[in-house]
Amino acid sequence: MILTVTLNTALDVTYTVPALTPHASHRVTHVAERPGGKGVNVARVLAALGHEAVVTGFAGGPTGDVVRGLLTPLPVRDALVPVAGATRRTLAIVDASTGDTTQLNEPGPQVTAEEWTRFVATYEELLPSASAVALCGSLPPGIHVGAYGELVRRARAAGVPVLLDTSGEPLRRGIAARPDIVKPNTAELAALTGTRDPLRATRDARRRGAHAVVTSLGPDGLLAVTPDGTWQAAPPAPVRGNPTGAGDSAVAGLLSALVENHPWPTRLTRATALATATVLSPTAGEFDAARYEELLTRVTVT
Repeated sequence: MILTVTLNTALDVTYTVPALTPHASHRVTHVAERPGGKGVNVARVLAALGHEAVVTGFAGGPTGDVVRGLLTPLPVRDALVPVAGATRRTLAIVDASTGDTTQLNEPGPQVTAEEWTRFVATYEELLPSASAVALCGSLPPGIHVGAYGELVRRARAAGVPVLLDTSGEPLRRGIAARPDIVKPNTAELAALTGTRDPLRATRDARRRGAHAVVTSLGPDGLLAVTPDGTWQAAPPAPVRGNPTGAGDSAVAGLLSALVENHPWPTRLTRATALATATVLSPTAGEFDAARYEELLTRVTVT
């Protein structure tokens, strides 16, 4: 079982419009609702790859009820902890004329100390059954900035490999707890290290405590600095589409290949193919399966 932690779950709403024009009214041509938050997206992709996935984190209010209802028919296990506050919504507006996406993210519910304690107890109960853990996304209000560092240390104490995918001060605190893998994008990495050179920044991030760092380069693929070597994985060509959730699919690819004991080049090939196939899918947490299989043979790792 792979455990995914989404402390700031969401109801992801995607609107598709013919063309997005500021200061104008728009006719929405398609609406999609999905249970969201980075770890939830990771779990859905893991399940599609044939892995048992468990989702934990927080859910509350009417929006939280909708999220849990949408999780029910999916092949993932719901271990979300109830909170009094309302789960946030995220809104993605897809411009059909360009393929560009505009994202609006609410902050999330206020989480109390008692609710955090209940979550930690649930996390500790799930760890012994986990082959790997993904800690993903932003922190909701009320959660201390060292939360991910605490969860990394608890996973390491249980002997469970842990991947961290967050940003800002939670990333800075979390990486110091020595996670097995950290997966920032270039903007998050620049904010952490102060340099915009991807290779230099990735190496710097690893020196801060991570066992391995895999940096998302957007349409250019992934850059990995690991104890076994340094690699860049690139798709055959840039693609247009909805990039929401592409990084989450990359996390699913990395973790699934990790628990299957594949070497780093194979992990990066799978992660890059999944991320690219997700851009080609209209909704986060899903990927174009046919294109994924095709891309597995066309991703270049150097």
